[in-house]
This record gives sequence, C-alpha cells and structure tokens, in this order.
Amino acid sequence: MQRKRYAPGRTRSAARTAVVLALGLGLGTGLTACSAGAPADDIAVDAKAGQAAAPVAPPGRYRTLFEPCGAVPQATLKDLLPGAAALPDAERDKAYRGVAAVTYDTDRRVGCTWRADTPDTSHRLSLDIERVVSYDAAVSDDDRAQEVYVRKQLAAGIPLPTVPPTATGAPTDPATGAPSATGKPAEGVSALAGEAPSAGTPATSAPAGTPATPTGAPSGAPTGSATPGAGSTATGLEPRVLDGLGDVAYLDDVLSTVGANSRERAVSVVFRTSNVIVTVWYREQTTGSAEAPDSAELQGKARNLARQLAERLEE
Repeated sequence: MQRKRYAPGRTRSAARTAVVLALGLGLGTGLTACSAGAPADDIAVDAKAGQAAAPVAPPGRYRTLFEPCGAVPQATLKDLLPGAAALPDAERDKAYRGVAAVTYDTDRRVGCTWRADTPDTSHRLSLDIERVVSYDAAVSDDDRAQEVYVRKQLAAGIPLPTVPPTATGAPTDPATGAPSATGKPAEGVSALAGEAPSAGTPATSAPAGTPATPTGAPSGAPTGSATPGAGSTATGLEPRVLDGLGDVAYLDDVLSTVGANSRERAVSVVFRTSNVIVTVWYREQTTGSAEAPDSAELQGKARNLARQLAERLEE
C-alpha cells in the first residue's frame, strides 16, 4: 500500500500556543496604542472638530442651605416683632418659632415666616432663600444666579447700575461686570435690562422638570416701588442698590393703603452671594389713628437682619 506523503506541520498543542501568543501580542499592541493616544482625564475632546471642547463652568459655592426658622436670633426677633412681648406665653413662643415654607427640595429653596399682631399694629417677617443651579454646562451657577437676581431687581422697578467700560474699552456684561467677548452684554441679560417691569412679572423661571416654587415677595406683599413713602427720595430712603452686602444687593420700600383706615409699609432687602439669593421681607401695618410705619426704622431693621444672614453664609 502506498503511504500518504508526510508534510511537516504543527501539532495541535503547538498551534494552540501560537494562537494564544498572537492574540496576546495583538491585544498588547492595541492597549499600548490606546493608552498612548488617550487624552488627559480633565480635557474633553470634540470628535468632530478634533479639538479640546470648551471647559465646563464651575459649580456654585453652596451645595446646601441652612434651616431658616432657626437662622434669626431671638433677640433680633424681639426687635422685629415688638407686639409678641404682650402675647400669652404659648402664643409668644409660637410667634418666635415661625412657620417654615413648604418647598419640594430644601437644598434648593427654603423660607420662614413670623407674625405678631396687636390691636393697632401688625408686624410680619419673611425669609426666602434660594440656591440657584445652572443646567447648562457652559454657564456657571453664579452667572445663572445673577440672571435670576437681575430679574428680581428689574421687577421691583430698580434700574441696573451703569457699568463703566474696561481698561481696554470693551463693553461689559451688566449682570457680572466681566468684559463681553462679543462686544455686547450676555444674551438674555441685555434683553432683561431693556424690559419695562410689569406687575406679575415672574422673578425667575425654573428649568424644565423642576418643581414650581414661589418667587419674589411672599404672598400678599406689594410688588414694585411705585409708591415709596412721602419724602423718601429727599432723605435717601428711596428704593436703591445697596453696597457692602453680599456680591450685589438692593432695597425696595413700598407704602400703601389697606382698606379704609390702615396703612402698610413693606421693605424688602434682596442680596446674592455666589449662587444663593436671599430675600428679607419686613412689613408693618398700622390701623386707625396710629401713625404710618416709619421708613427709616423698617429699613434699618431689615438691613440689619440681611447683614446677619450674609455673615451666616460666610461661616
């Protein structure tokens, strides 16, 4: 019988070893190529342009909010709510405890209200504290908070301060004071600055999917500053921008008539520190022959509390 010709080759064991080695070399080559060409962890790469994408805007300074009803010292409450001293013990304690605002997320918005009434005078104090979060990676939390703050100021009828040009002569962003790269104010802010405030203008618009929360002054508070107290302009007590309080701040003062024989003055102080906006709203209402609430007194008390809260944020 003729034998088949023998052709030298690899045994199964040898072939298997060769395949493993080949795969190992190929895998090693692939890993080396990937690691050698991988971008740094902190740089985002645009695959279409082949260039580094714009950096992500930094987050705001604050990630949580403090409990508002315990944020006002009792000595300050006694000064702001003088009528509480004459109340029975149980009612006085209740007045000083305050009533927390109902919110959906206490890390985003909190508030508290205190009230004390006497036959001739009623005092009410409210706090609203909002932590603004930007949902745009290109816009920082601080810049978004400034946009919300600007809306509040314009809704109160207080014009934005004039921002002088930079040393290079470039226009600046009225919301932040930073040079404008395009030669124009930031989009949205210039439109706000040109809008005439109207009653019912919302203080802020929540991002899509965010639970609706109250904005501006507490329910029942006068809006705008159409009727400041008589002579307030001459004495420097008119609604105005404030210095030395947070990053930016303003004060509004409205005197109005309630019913047939009651007068009410509502003072609000609003300030922004980083991505947190704080509103202090203080109201006094007098009835009958009692004198109209004093503008200087209410403004002084509201500003004093605002300074205390600003210091609390710095802790």
